[in-house]
Amino acid sequence: MAVTKNLTGATPYSKDSKVQEWDLTYTYENDSEGDATYYKSEFSTHVEATDSDGTVVFTPKAQGSWSKAEIVELCPVAHWDTVFASQVDSVITNPAVPATPDNDFSIPS
Repeated sequence: MAVTKNLTGATPYSKDSKVQEWDLTYTYENDSEGDATYYKSEFSTHVEATDSDGTVVFTPKAQGSWSKAEIVELCPVAHWDTVFASQVDSVITNPAVPATPDNDFSIPS
């Protein structure tokens, strides 16, 4: 299973020329499109420089000062890795088997 992960969306929200918030989208793909084991999922998050409890998440700085690696660090990738693996398991590896009707069943007397 070859999993590809990519930051596919990053929208900064700036104030006083410094990024204060980010809307981020991260895309996972299992194998190649067209393969029987192909699966794709997108995750997104909104990150503010300071949480509502006052915890500093990142230091605001100009948009051009951010690297891709710094933006990715704001994503909960470890959590998303677990969720994606679970999705692949339930959809590709071990899909649910639907119950089948027995149309010849006779009601006992």
